Formats: sequence, C-alpha cells, structure tokens
Amino acid sequence: MTRRFWSSHHGSTKLCHCHYSGNFSRYLIAIAISVGLPDSVGGVLSGPVSNVATRWGLSDLHCKGMVPIDEDETHEGIKTIRIQKACEFTTSSVLCVCIITWNMNGKMSVEDVTKLVSSNRKFDLLVFGLQEVPKCDVAQVLQETMAETHILLCQKTMQSLQMFLFGAKSSEKYIRELKVDKHAVGGCGGIIGRKKGAVAMYINFSGIRMVFVSCHLADITVWLGDLNYRLQGISSIPARKLIEENRQSKLRGKDQLLQEAEKGEVFNGYCEGTLLFKPTYKYNIGSSNYDTSYKIRVPSCTDRILFKVDHTSGLDAVLNSYEALDCIRSSDHKPVRAHLCLKVHGDSA
Repeated sequence: MTRRFWSSHHGSTKLCHCHYSGNFSRYLIAIAISVGLPDSVGGVLSGPVSNVATRWGLSDLHCKGMVPIDEDETHEGIKTIRIQKACEFTTSSVLCVCIITWNMNGKMSVEDVTKLVSSNRKFDLLVFGLQEVPKCDVAQVLQETMAETHILLCQKTMQSLQMFLFGAKSSEKYIRELKVDKHAVGGCGGIIGRKKGAVAMYINFSGIRMVFVSCHLADITVWLGDLNYRLQGISSIPARKLIEENRQSKLRGKDQLLQEAEKGEVFNGYCEGTLLFKPTYKYNIGSSNYDTSYKIRVPSCTDRILFKVDHTSGLDAVLNSYEALDCIRSSDHKPVRAHLCLKVHGDSA
C-alpha cells in the first residue's frame, strides 16, 4: 500500500469539501498541533477537547473502535526514542509528514520564516504550528516559500495562534474531505484579551483519515507547541555551564515535562526524540545568546514535539529528525522541527 504524493506532477482536481461516504479507512491518524498553553496547563485542555470532539463526532469514532482511549491506570512517562537518520520515504512509507512548531514572539522576519523549511522537501504534508504570531500575512510568506513544491491546503487562525497545512502539488486530488475548527480559552471569562486554546483540522487524504487537533488520542497522536514546561531544581548559571560544555543531556532530570510524565500526570506513553539540541528558550532577540536581562532566566526546552502510536492500527511511526533551528533569531524561542514517517506493518516497496 505504498503511496507517494509528493511528485512534481500537478493535480488537476479542485480541492474537494464534499462528504466522503465510503467505508472508514483502517488508518486513523490524529495530530495535536499549534497549541497555545499558559504557564499552568491544567485549565486549558477540557474545553478544546470536549468542544471539538462534540462537533466532529469523535465519540462516535471511539464507539466504532477507531479512536482508542487509554483506560489503563498504569503510566509509562515519555519514552525517549532514537532518531533514524536515513529516511525510507521512497520505499516503505505510506505518508511522510514534516512538523514544525515555533513561538514567534510577536515578531516577523521573512528571512527566518523561509529558513523554517529546508530545500530537501521529500515529504507529503507539512504542518506549521505557530504561536504568538504578529499581525502580518505569514500565510503569504509561507506560500511564496513553498510555491515550488507544495501548495496551501488549509489554514486556521485564532488570534495569535495559527496553523497551516501544506501538501505536495499533486495532493489536491487525494483530498476527500476537509474541516477546520478552533476553541479559545480566555482568562477572567474572556475579559483578558490574550487568549489561549487550540485550532484543529480534519482531512481525509486518499482514505487515510487524519485529525490535527490540540488534544485528542487516536491511532497516531502528535502534540507540538510551546508547552511552557521549564527546568526545575537548577539555577541559571549551572544550567548554562552544562549547555556551554555540550552536556545538556544532564538537564533531563530537571525537565518539568518529563517529571510530570513520569508521575502519569501528562502525555502517558508518548514518545519523544532524544533531546540533543540546546534548550530553545529564552534567547536575546537577534542572537543565539541566552537571556541577559535582570531576570537571567534558566534556559528551558519549552518547545516540544511528542507522538504516540497505537500499534493495533497497523501503522508504525519512524522519527527521522528532531532538531532546533539555531539559525533563526527573530524570536526569543528557537523553532523545533521533526520529520515523521508513517509505515504499514509488513508493507514493502
């Protein structure tokens, strides 16, 4: 069942929004993306989950056995997995997705936006999850950057939270259904203007049903964004010294996200690539130097990409890269990029 959708052949079929009445595919992929979380994560999740689930009928999908819900009270924490450098994109992958998350800190740099995507674009879909996006046309810049190889399939904006889905030029003819949604959570009943929440997309891509949403468990779930977890139990100077000596792996034990996951509080059973890159926050804008303000903040890996696979779905996920883009300097955050390839059990070229 190997399919390649990224060839340079231009699809002639218009983007289809019609309802697909065919049988459910045995592959249901859910990707959690473009999350705007406050410093305390707790109060945000229930709203986006319940509202999106209600509108898209995800409870019905669960009843059909397509959306498994983990009722096991045991917890595994976040599993660190190795990165497989060689991508098997042209042989055994069903679908390859490039995933990028970046907190833009309200500033726009055309040069930095174009750097988000490398010249090697051998992937079917490209998902951008952007937080704190400035009031300018980021979509136009992304489209101009991707014009040679990919087209914009869908976008959704909720104030400064934006999500973009690009596909290879031949991909329009494979789209059978497309939906978008959003849910905002504001402080003090919405009186405070700065809202958090989630944006979501659903796409049926050649029978492969995918949900890009802030919080939803399905066959494959990928959560990315500025999750706002920090380092705990270490001060700024010792942390920076370890980073300068390229020993940032020693900071794993201080990572709040991993600590909470080990307790079974969040992201139970999710996987993450090995954190070989330096903490992505907080930098002096315009440089790759950590915060030199009077606060001298402790560097932290706030920007993450996690994924979880239900192996009974018949799919495997192979992580081919997990990296921070140090060359981008217009924000106090560094973008994080992952390349995830989906494979069918026992599928061959």
